[in-house]
Amino acid sequence: MNTWTIVTIVLWVLIIAYAGWELLQYFKRKKAATSLDNETFKEDMRRAQIVDVREKDVFNSGHILGARNIPYSQLKQRSGELRNDQPIYLYEKKRTMSYRAALLLKKQGFANLYVLEDGYSGWDGKIKRKKHVN
Repeated sequence: MNTWTIVTIVLWVLIIAYAGWELLQYFKRKKAATSLDNETFKEDMRRAQIVDVREKDVFNSGHILGARNIPYSQLKQRSGELRNDQPIYLYEKKRTMSYRAALLLKKQGFANLYVLEDGYSGWDGKIKRKKHVN
């Protein structure tokens, strides 16, 4: 076998291993939370903690009415702000970071985790925007 053949085989093994790891992570994230459509989210949101995991500036430009902002980048440190005895509804622009947030919270002992199916970009309910102060 020449060097290029060995390099090609090693690269393919790495690509397949990485794809397998990503697939495993995908299923772990999906198992960490239940997906909710807009209507179900709206029906039950008064009994839940609504958490927007986007960064503060994006949150301020528009968010679901009643949501609190705990950016994913701060969630590990700020998870103590959440109650374990109430459902937690997570959302962001789409849903990838929401599932990552759910997995993180599940590892910290939280249960009853839910993700907005189409994220904020698909939200059709009430929103709030922070007014800019000059």
